[in-house]
Amino acid sequence: MNAKLIAVGALAAVLAGQSAFAKTLEDVLKEKGVITEEDYKEVTKSAPVKYKVGDGFTFRTPDDKFKLSIGGRLQARYTFTDKDNANGSVPDTSEWRVRRMKMWMKGHAYTKDLTYKLQANFVDGGSEKLLEDAFLNYRLMDEVQLLAGQDKVPFARQELTSSGAQQFVDRSNTTDTFKPGRDIGAMLHGQIEKGLVEYAFGWYGGAGQSKTRSTNDNAIAARIEFNPFGYLKKSEADLEMTKKPLLSFGADYYRNKFVKGESNNTSFYGKWLEKGAIFAANEKVEVNTASADIAFKWMGASAQAEYFWAQADGDAAAKTTQRAHGFYAQAGYFIIPKHLEAAVRYSYVDPNRDKTQDLRTETQGAVSYYFNKHNLKLQADVTNMHQQNVAKSNTDDMQYRLQAQIIF
Repeated sequence: MNAKLIAVGALAAVLAGQSAFAKTLEDVLKEKGVITEEDYKEVTKSAPVKYKVGDGFTFRTPDDKFKLSIGGRLQARYTFTDKDNANGSVPDTSEWRVRRMKMWMKGHAYTKDLTYKLQANFVDGGSEKLLEDAFLNYRLMDEVQLLAGQDKVPFARQELTSSGAQQFVDRSNTTDTFKPGRDIGAMLHGQIEKGLVEYAFGWYGGAGQSKTRSTNDNAIAARIEFNPFGYLKKSEADLEMTKKPLLSFGADYYRNKFVKGESNNTSFYGKWLEKGAIFAANEKVEVNTASADIAFKWMGASAQAEYFWAQADGDAAAKTTQRAHGFYAQAGYFIIPKHLEAAVRYSYVDPNRDKTQDLRTETQGAVSYYFNKHNLKLQADVTNMHQQNVAKSNTDDMQYRLQAQIIF
């Protein structure tokens, strides 16, 4: 190893864990042509610990057979809700909260093809909510990979986009209504032609996050995505100021069967169906859900939309059926490139298409300032939440949110 490489390696090791910048010293030296690609690989390989914003602290063995990255994310939020009620019986609310506090560990073991991830969320509480992700993934090739453990079910583009990479303070009401969320199972997935096509097929326990079932009812999910102009990663807002237009189309399907009243009501189908009285207690219900989505980015502008459809069929003699659908559409543009963005969104949910006066819509506007991409940002949004109700007059609550996020 030449003297230049030794000096660079020593300096990189000293600064490892101290840098607060997205680019490390060796990244800068490689970009400026001070060191070659071979020198860069040798330096990064020899550094036992390094830090990069968004990736956390990374430890690796000299032979690079084992790698561990440790990091976290904090979201602190303030919400004021101006309740719409004629007689003042429902008071306004003013709430401070830590929305998310997540810690994660990820890396590879024995080979770069065997990766793993463990993620915990310390905010929601309870054994069922603490553990979010816990899986192993083995890569045979880019086109064929197998994941086993707990992870997000491959359904809904916005749900598959991290809550830390959202354009608004949080996901749309529509996504939160129809998403299956996390579950325990196995998934076959891959990328074809460097992301031109992505696919995933999963088989899950069906009871939801950190829960198991004693029955033989399972859930299945499938997703396919097409990126005709190049891979479009799951991150809202065009922070990269994409030079050429990027477009992505996706479609997915989810099926599950459960007994009304079983302890899986934290998942969307449980909450959705429990609110209705059309199914009998302990009736077995089959839920089929599908969605289609589109996303676009170009020169600081971004847009995406999703449509959801769901149907639940009971097995009682009455053969009761409940159908629902919904959609959201949002768009954003950087007023100050890479830093200040304005965005708008509209979401619509009809939880029972055979019932009148039960629609839920949200009209939102947001402003975000990105100090360091999604790694450090301040977001504010205003939402008109319209709720139809047969029993009483419709309501239009106004919600104001302010949130600060750091990923480290």
